[in-house]
Amino acid sequence: MIAQQQETGSKRRQSYIERQVEGPDGEMQQVRVHMGESPLTWLKARGLLSERLYLAGDRLREDWEKAGLGARVTMIWDAAPPSKGSRASHRAPDPHMRQLSARQRFDGALTMAGPGLADILWRVVCAGEGLSTAEQALGWPARAGKLVLGFALERVADYYRIA
Repeated sequence: MIAQQQETGSKRRQSYIERQVEGPDGEMQQVRVHMGESPLTWLKARGLLSERLYLAGDRLREDWEKAGLGARVTMIWDAAPPSKGSRASHRAPDPHMRQLSARQRFDGALTMAGPGLADILWRVVCAGEGLSTAEQALGWPARAGKLVLGFALERVADYYRIA
């Protein structure tokens, strides 16, 4: 169930979604999650991620989205097939090549992160899971995710050459 809330003094709308999550006591709780705030944004806003690591994670998420690796909920309505002839050379770059390039960058970044670190990257950066949810899913102790995510994002920042 998605709810909308109007910001006071602004015409921009914020999206929230209702989710069932397991609380610290083991019981399921219904919470409202702000869809505009990713786990990376949350960590950066609280001073737990540097600007460099945040940019690396954002770039990884952007490549994941451009590569079309997320679940699809609609049909793809591509433009008409390209024409042949003298006007064909003035076309925009092929969208499939951009998608392929994004996929190669995404795969390269995960390879650079190394074995064992790709899981936390995908869960937090791409899937948007919170750290505690990712830690539980991976069977890690509490608060280990923040440290491991930092290591992984350092390697991704090196891959993307973020200073």
